[in-house]
Amino acid sequence: MTGMEFAGQLSMGIVLIGATMGSALGIGAAATAAAGAWAKEAKAGKPLNFAYIILTGMPLSQTIYGFILMLVGLSPLVTGEGAITGTHPGTLLGIGIAGGIAELISAWVQGLIGAAGCRSISEGQGKGLVFIIITMGIVETVGLFGFVFLLLVLPK
Repeated sequence: MTGMEFAGQLSMGIVLIGATMGSALGIGAAATAAAGAWAKEAKAGKPLNFAYIILTGMPLSQTIYGFILMLVGLSPLVTGEGAITGTHPGTLLGIGIAGGIAELISAWVQGLIGAAGCRSISEGQGKGLVFIIITMGIVETVGLFGFVFLLLVLPK
C-alpha cells in the first residue's frame, strides 16, 4: 500500500469518525435531558414518557449516513475494481472532512433540539412532540443532503 492509498483510505474513516462523534454528542445531550424529565415524572408519580426515547435516538441516523458514505468510497478497493483511494486521495480527503463535519454538526444539533424537546414536553404536559420531531427532521435533512451531495461527487 502506498502513502497515497493510505491517505485515501484514512479520508473515508474521517467521515465515520465525524458521524459517530456527532451521534454520540447528540444522543448524550438528548439522553441527559430525558433522564431529568423521567426523574421529574417518577417523583410526581406519573408514568414515564416514551417520547423521550424517540428524541434521544434520532441523532443515530447520521452514523448510518457516515458509514454508507465510507463504504461507498472504499467499495472499489473492496471489490477489486481499482483503488480510487490511491488515485484520488485529495478528493477523498475533501469528501471525508466535509462529510464528517456535516454529519457531526447535524447529529449534535439534532440532539440539542431533542434535549430542548424533552424539557418542553416535560414542562408542557406532554404536548408538542410532533413539532419537535418536525424540527429535528429539518436538521436531519441537512445531514441527508450532505450525505447525498457527497455521494454524487465521489470519484467513479
